[in-house]
Amino acid sequence: MRFYSTRDKNSLHSLKEAAVMGLAPDGGLFMPEYVPQVNLLETLMLAQCSFAEMSSYLASLFFKESITQMEVAEAISDALSFDVPLVKAGPCYTLELFHGPTCAFKDVGASSMGQILGKLIRNGQQEHDKPLIILTATSGDTGSAVARGFYDIPGIKVVVLFPNGKVSPLQECQMTALGKNIKAIKVNGTFDDCQMLVKAIFNNKELRKQINVTSANSINLLRWLPQSFYYFYAYAQWLAAEHQQLLKSYLNGENIDLPEVTFVVPSGNYGNISAGMLAKRMGLPVKGFVAAANSNDVFPKYLESGKYEPRPSVQTIANAMDVGAPSNFERIQSLFNNDYDAICKEVKGYAYSDSQIKEAILELHKEYGYTCCPHSATGYLATKEYLQECAGLGKECSANSIIWLSTASPAKFSEVIAPVTGQMPHIPGRLQELLNKEKEFAVMDVSTDALVEILKTHGE
Repeated sequence: MRFYSTRDKNSLHSLKEAAVMGLAPDGGLFMPEYVPQVNLLETLMLAQCSFAEMSSYLASLFFKESITQMEVAEAISDALSFDVPLVKAGPCYTLELFHGPTCAFKDVGASSMGQILGKLIRNGQQEHDKPLIILTATSGDTGSAVARGFYDIPGIKVVVLFPNGKVSPLQECQMTALGKNIKAIKVNGTFDDCQMLVKAIFNNKELRKQINVTSANSINLLRWLPQSFYYFYAYAQWLAAEHQQLLKSYLNGENIDLPEVTFVVPSGNYGNISAGMLAKRMGLPVKGFVAAANSNDVFPKYLESGKYEPRPSVQTIANAMDVGAPSNFERIQSLFNNDYDAICKEVKGYAYSDSQIKEAILELHKEYGYTCCPHSATGYLATKEYLQECAGLGKECSANSIIWLSTASPAKFSEVIAPVTGQMPHIPGRLQELLNKEKEFAVMDVSTDALVEILKTHGE
C-alpha cells in the first residue's frame, strides 16, 4: 500500500517515506491510497483475545507490504500491551484510553509509531547514518506519549516543543524527566506557535536535506492511523455488554445485521475523531460521530456555517485540546471528498466553557462516582447535549448506544479535579515516580533559527 497527500491524490509514497517525511512535499497530510475492508467476524473474534491481537490484524491491512507480518505483530504487541476497557459511566458507556504508560489516549498512536518506525529505520539503516529526529509540538499529552513511545529506541532522537506555563505540572514531568534521547523545550508562546515552528521546519526543503527529521504529531500517518484500532475494540466490548446473545450468534457464523453505535470524541487537533471516521470506512458499524470541543470551537463553528476559520488558540483547563488551527481537518475533508453536506450528515459538534467542564466533572463524581479529566468531561457534556437534541427532534437515540471517549487519566489534572470534587484523584505509580525525578529542558522564544540550531546539535 502507498499513501497520498490530502492536497494531491497523485502524490504517492511508501510507508517509510510517509512516516519519515511527516508532511507530504506539498504540505498535505498522508492518507492510505485505498481503505481496506476488514473481515468484521475475524476482527471481533480477535477482540475476544486482546486489544493487541485485534490491532495486529488491523495494522497488517495497512503495513504488511512494508514490514513483515511477524514484525507487525511484534511491534503492535510491544506497543499495545495495556488494556482499553469500556465501562459504564452514567447512562452511557465510556472507553478508557488512559491505561498506557503515560495515561493518555495518545499512547496508542505514539507507542505504535515508535515500534513500527523503529523497525522501518533499522531495516534500512547503515552504520554511519545520522539518527532520525522526531520533532513534535504538544499542548499537553502528545509530548509525553511521544517521548515515552520513542524512549531509548536506537537510531531515533526526540525533540518536544511545549508552551511554557501552559501544560500541567505532571505533563511537564513526563516530558522533562526522561533524558537520554529525549530533549524537551519550553517555548515562550502558545501551542499554535509550537505547531507553527514544527511546520516551518518541515516546509524548509533545503534544511531537511541537512537534518533527518520527521514529526510524531497526529499529522504523521503512523501516529494517526493506529488510533482507528480502538474504535473496533470499543465496539466489540459494547456488543458483549449490550448484545451478548447477538454477538455469540454472529461469532458462530450466523448472518446477522449488527447494530450501529455513535462515538463522542473530545477533539483538539481532530486526529482522534478522523481516525474513527477511517474505522467506519473500513467497515465498522458506526451511526455517526460527535466532536466535543472546549472554547476552541473552530470545527463546531464550521459545522454551523460551512466556513472553516482557524484562529489563535484560547487557553483552557482542557489544555490538550487548545488548538485554534486543527491540522487533521484536512483528513476529515479527504475522507468526505470535501463534501460539507456529507460531513454534517455524519458529524455533530458542540463546544464547552471551563465552567461547564467543571460542572460536568462534579456531576459525574457526585451522581455516578466516576472521576474524569477535563477533556473527557467535554465528551460527557456532548453526549448529554446530543441525546437532548435527538429527543427534541423526535429522533430515536438510546443512551446505551453511545460511547464517549475518556482520553486521559484524571491523575494528570489533579490541580483541576481536586478543587472541583474536594478529592485528590489517585495517581498511578508510573506517574508518581516521575515527580521525584530531575527535570532536563531548554527554554526558547518563538524562533525558527533557534530551533534549527537545537536540531543540528541534537542530531549529531
